[in-house]
Order: sequence, then C-alpha cells, then structure tokens
Amino acid sequence: MKMNKNTLLIELGTEELPPKALKKLATTFYQQITEQLNQADLSFESAQWFASPRRLAIKVNALDEKQSDKEVEKRGPAVNVAFDAEGNPSKAAEGWARSNGITIDQAQRLTTDKGEWLLHKAIQPGKNTAELIPDMVNIALSKLPIPKPMRWGSSRTQFIRPVHTLTLMYGEQIIAGEALGVSSNNLLQGHRFHHQGLVTLNHADQYEDTLKEAFVIADYDTRRQIIIEQIKKQEASLNATALIDDDLLEEVTSLVEWPVTLVGTFDEEFLQVPPEPLIYSMKDHQKYFPVNDANGNLLNKFIFVANIESKDPEKVIFGNEKVIRPRLSDAEFFFKTDKKQSLESRLASLESVLFQKQLGTLKAKSERIAMLSEFTAKEINEDGLLAYRAGLLSKTDLMSDMVLEFPQVQGTMGKYYAQNDGEDAAVAQALEDQYRPRFAGDTLPEANIGCAVAIADKIDTLVGIFGINQPPKGDKDPFALRRAAIGLIRIIIEKQLDLDIASLVAKSVELYGDKLINENTQAQVIDFVLGRFKSHYQEQGVSVDVIQAVLANSPTAPLDFEKRILAVQHFKAMEAAQTLAAANKRVGNILAKFDGELSTSFSQKVATESEEIALAETFATLQEKVQPLLADKNYQDALTVLAEIKQPIDIFFDSVMVMADDEAVKINRLTLLNEIRNSFLAIADISVLQN
Repeated sequence: MKMNKNTLLIELGTEELPPKALKKLATTFYQQITEQLNQADLSFESAQWFASPRRLAIKVNALDEKQSDKEVEKRGPAVNVAFDAEGNPSKAAEGWARSNGITIDQAQRLTTDKGEWLLHKAIQPGKNTAELIPDMVNIALSKLPIPKPMRWGSSRTQFIRPVHTLTLMYGEQIIAGEALGVSSNNLLQGHRFHHQGLVTLNHADQYEDTLKEAFVIADYDTRRQIIIEQIKKQEASLNATALIDDDLLEEVTSLVEWPVTLVGTFDEEFLQVPPEPLIYSMKDHQKYFPVNDANGNLLNKFIFVANIESKDPEKVIFGNEKVIRPRLSDAEFFFKTDKKQSLESRLASLESVLFQKQLGTLKAKSERIAMLSEFTAKEINEDGLLAYRAGLLSKTDLMSDMVLEFPQVQGTMGKYYAQNDGEDAAVAQALEDQYRPRFAGDTLPEANIGCAVAIADKIDTLVGIFGINQPPKGDKDPFALRRAAIGLIRIIIEKQLDLDIASLVAKSVELYGDKLINENTQAQVIDFVLGRFKSHYQEQGVSVDVIQAVLANSPTAPLDFEKRILAVQHFKAMEAAQTLAAANKRVGNILAKFDGELSTSFSQKVATESEEIALAETFATLQEKVQPLLADKNYQDALTVLAEIKQPIDIFFDSVMVMADDEAVKINRLTLLNEIRNSFLAIADISVLQN
C-alpha cells in the first residue's frame, strides 16, 4: 500500500539564543530528530535545519504519515513442556495463548535444530507520525549541548533561554504536544521590531515564506550568504577589503534575523594606534568588520550588520559610530601611556607574576628563554646576542595596559613598543614571532631570530611542565603542550633549521637547575615530541607504516626526520619495496631467534655457495655508493641504491640455507644478512612497511 507523505515542521521559539552556540544547537537538534525518525522506520526525502536568534527549527520533507505495519513473532513455551503426555495444554501454554489473544489450537509451530516451540505471528500496526513526534522533540531537546540551563518565571522547566512558542505541524495539521512547558500551535515569532504579534503558519511547506513576510530569514546559510553579498557591495563602494574571519561571520549571522549591512566611520587620529588593537576592538567588542585599503592599510571605516531596516539609516550609523569611539579612545590612551615606559624597565615587574608555582616567575622564565634563545641561535649560525635580547624582553609587553586590555595582541604590541624603544629590528620582530604558530595552519616566525625565541619558549614550557610531573592527560592539556610540540616541529622543518630536539631539551634541563623534580624529564619530553610527529604527518596524509618505519630509529632532529619520511615514501612506491620489506622482516625474525654471537664482518673464505658470495659482492659495491649518501643525509638516493639488492637477495633466499649445519657457515651468513639489514636500519625500519 502506498504511504501518504507530507512535510513536518518543528520550531521552538525562544528569547535570544547565545550567538556562539546557535549553530551547534541547531545542528545537534537536527541530528537528534533525524536519527530518531530513522530509528522509528519513518522514511523521508530530505531534512533541513533552521536557526536564528529566536528560533531553532527543522523541516522534514516527504515524511511518512505513519509507520508501516510489522509482522512480529512471539515465541511460546517449548512443545515438550506445553503439553502433557495426553496432549493437554499446560497452564503456561494456555496463559501464553491468552496473552496473545489466541487459543492453543491457533498457535503455529517453530522448529529449529534445538527443538520445537509454540509460535504466534501477529501484525503490529504502525503508529501515526503525529503520535511519535512530541516524544522525539523532548528527547532531542534533552540532548542539546547546554552547559548552563536557566529557569524562568515560576516554572521549574530549564533550557538555555526562556521558551515562548512551540510549533509542531505535519502538512496543515497541528500536532498536539508539549515541550519545555509550552503547548504546540501554529503561531510563530516574527521579527522583534519589524513585526508586531505572532505569525500564523497555515502549512509546514510555507515556513520560510511565512517568516520572510514577518522580516525573518529563517535559513542560517541563506542569511550568511546575504551578509557576504552585502559586505561585497560595501567593499566595492569603498574600494576596500573587509577583514572577514569565519568565527565573526558565524557570530554575526547568529545575531540577526533581517540583515542590513551599513558602513560607519571613526576619526582618522585613531589610525596612529597600531591596527591590531583597533581591529580586535571592532571585531571582539562590537562585532564589526574592519576595512583595509588597496595597500592593506587599515581605513577609518568599518562595516557592520544591523538587525533592522531603518527608515533613517544615518541614525543607526551614528549610533554605532558613537559606541565605537570610546573603545578606540581606550586603545589610543593605552598606547600613548605604554610608550612612556620602556620594555626593559618592565622586566622587574615580571617578578610579581608566576609562570607556574613550582617553576617560578615570568622573569625567571624570560631569563631562561633568553639563554636558550642564544644557544638555539648559535646552533643555526644566527646572532646569539640579538636572540638573547629578544628572549629577555619576550614577556615584558604582558605588563602593558594595552595587552592587559587586549590579551590577543601580546607579542604584537611587544614589537611596536620595541620599535619605539629603539631596539634592533630583529629583536622587535622576534617579540611578535615568539608565539607563532598559535594554531594549526598559522604562519611561522618571519626570521630566524624569531624562530630561536619561539623554539626556546616552547621547549622551556615543555621541559618545565614535564619536569614537575604534570604532562597532558587524556584531553586535558592546560599548558597546551601538544600545540607547543607541533609548533616546534613545524618551525624546524618548514624553516629548514638544522636543530636537534635532544640537545635543546638537554640545555633547557640544565637551565632549570634544581627546580625539576622528575629525573626522566629529558627522555619523556623527547618521547612526547616524537609522539607528535605521528599526528603531524598523518595530517599530511603520510601512511602510518611509513611514520612507524622512521620512528623505529627515534631521530630527534625534525629536519632529519622529514628527510627520512620523504625517502621512505619514495622507496615504498618502488617495485622492489614489498620484497625488500619482507626480506628485512624475515632477517629480523631469524636474528631474533639466534642467541649466538655474530662475526665482525662477512668472510668470503667461509662462504660455500656462489649465491652468498654474489650477494656479498653486490652489497659491498652498493655500500661504497651508500656511505657518502648517508653522510650527506641523502636518504632517498641511499634507499634507491640499496633497492638494487633485491635480485641477489631473492636468489640467496631461494638457493641458500641460512641456518646451515656448519656453525661457522651459519654465523657467516647471518653476519651478512645483519649487515644488509643494518644498512636499511640506518635510515628506517622498512620491515614494517605494508602493501
């Protein structure tokens, strides 16, 4: 029988929802409802979620009117206990039959290899969709990610914001139900300012059009796209570029129901302040989009998205200009005040701020960073004194009024204040570079002095926290050590710096002196960083077996690690790789079972078979080519050369008995195989490579 279908609309009308949580709430609500519909065997063509400041909604298209009827089997007692010797039914059998509304004579039989049972096949009628929806809605609402629910009025009902309306409609039918203390009807909230009273919805299909007439763009993505297009028009009119980031765009989309994009202006005098605090003030405090000119310089303009279509937009613009002025005035005041005191003079104040209780103050940390920065800079042939100076001043801007007000500009303001103080340009740039990369995909330090300070800062934190036995546990990483380790790896590899993590960690441990209580700090930090290599390369699409092959050697120089990864990837794609990986694994297994002592080198005098002599001669020839390649860390070419051993080693294994009865011959052959295996192991353990 063909099932009737129609559109389901579920909408919860609320007070203004938290903008940063809106999209997550809406998508979770959508997932919960669609999962329950699928579990209830209610088919539908498609589903769409909606979200605006005052509503969460989902529309399900072509949804079944009811569940299909199901045939259910109800097994009764086994036949041998359902009847006595005379064939009379037992009380248990009669009770089972009565519970199913049948007589014993109407029962069917189920025969299996384990016996025979009474059976009743019944048709279970499907429930109407309208009957199921209210419970689904309540279950979905109970599973929304709401960290701090609230209560309102005299009700004990709790939700993220007070609820005013609930609309459950199937086609033009209003589904009776209740959620969060509100009964379902067909009334929707229109725009708070542009539409007075509630809106009547006549059919679920008319949801978006009905709300649009009430000045509400219900679809989140549509509203977002409207904002983008309006911003583009404003950009064209200004011949400028708006600074749009996804988080701000999402937040603004979540703040308005009827977006109207306008342009405001602020006094040009504020442009004397560095752009970063002005930008953060506009974005974070006011949710405005700052604007750059064609040369990338900040303009005294901003684009903002209003939630009303005013008959007098100039008043709306004036109001926003009035609001932003004191914010920018604060930034200007902080900048002028901060410049009166040099960064160097702020060093003493760092003594009053703890880095970590057991590890001392920020001043002590700055001094360690300075010395480690100098050490690191010298390792990469850079000016150690400049690196020391940058490390010493690295945290001083944290004590400035500007950074206390705008923590996001730490480091950046240090650069500006260092320039104001007449510090070397490399020192000033390093103060900004020290925190890079701040997140996945972020830019790296511009120059090597900045790299040295950034590396020193990250190493100091890793060593210190591991040194007091507080490594990350599970998803808890309060000191962001995983991010620090990944940043460390990225800087060294992408900037092509010849640095060894082991030597940097050892120097940092030395600088901490007796503050560290963990005797295994150095080993644990190195293991932790090596562990980050796996996630670093997996994100780049490198297969796990390639990573494991390199990790087997635990190379602690990231750039060296990178070269080995590239070499093994190249080798794995070669025709000989599979055979040689298997051969290395075989050799490894043989040697693991051998408890004797190998010779110092293979001896042709002891060899008895031409195949082993041929293998040894080929290997000796290849080694002459490989050794200088390894010395130059040209691992890719070294593996390519070693791959030439495939044919002679195949012939060897096919023709020669490794574990010969003659002990001297056996040891000689094992020695040769061990030498070959060690040549590969000098680069990576290729035995772990998979097809």
